[in-house]
Amino acid sequence: MDSQLSIWHLIANASFLVQMVMLLLLLASVVSWGIIFQRLKIFKQARKSHETFEERFWSGMDLGQLYREVNASPTPYGGMESVFRAGFKEFSRLRQQSEDRDAILEGTQRAMRVALSREGDKLENHLPFLATVGSTSPYIGLFGTVWGIMNSFRGLAQMQQATLATVAPGISEALIATAMGLFAAIPAVMAYNRFAAQSDTLLRNYETFAEEFSSILHRRVHSSERG
Repeated sequence: MDSQLSIWHLIANASFLVQMVMLLLLLASVVSWGIIFQRLKIFKQARKSHETFEERFWSGMDLGQLYREVNASPTPYGGMESVFRAGFKEFSRLRQQSEDRDAILEGTQRAMRVALSREGDKLENHLPFLATVGSTSPYIGLFGTVWGIMNSFRGLAQMQQATLATVAPGISEALIATAMGLFAAIPAVMAYNRFAAQSDTLLRNYETFAEEFSSILHRRVHSSERG
């Protein structure tokens, strides 16, 4: 009886459809954990790059020199740095082509908004998959459980006398699908919530920097006009 109720025995003797449900949930869980570890590394790099570049930017370094340095060796997942590069590049280009201050500042801000959008896409990459796994896995597992229980009761209908010993394996086999659904969903939901919050925080910091950088460029344009 104990061997019949072991996890591996129940999985091996489950119906084909229930086994497919379990396999699907196992694959979803494996992919989710791969994404979780990848995102942990990426968000760690993004936070470190953010802190490093912010310190360099506010150190009083010449913006032209800073742009040349960061453009020569871009930092992976350096969102704030990417916004700065896009803004300063467009600002320098427009100043050479036009004397319209408003057009220069508008074009610079537009370039930074595009950079912000791209950085947001990078940070939120694969997060929809985690959300999908977190929201659908319990239902997929429940489907496998319902199907397994239906098969168990169908088998019981053919028996003259049903006992707990005859019912237990089928019910246990069906409940494994629900357990696997929860096992896939819970880490995915927790990871999605954490990464979404971290992404929002970083993007807000990038947007704040873009506004501050725009103010600096605004003062530079007007000071050069007065000069």
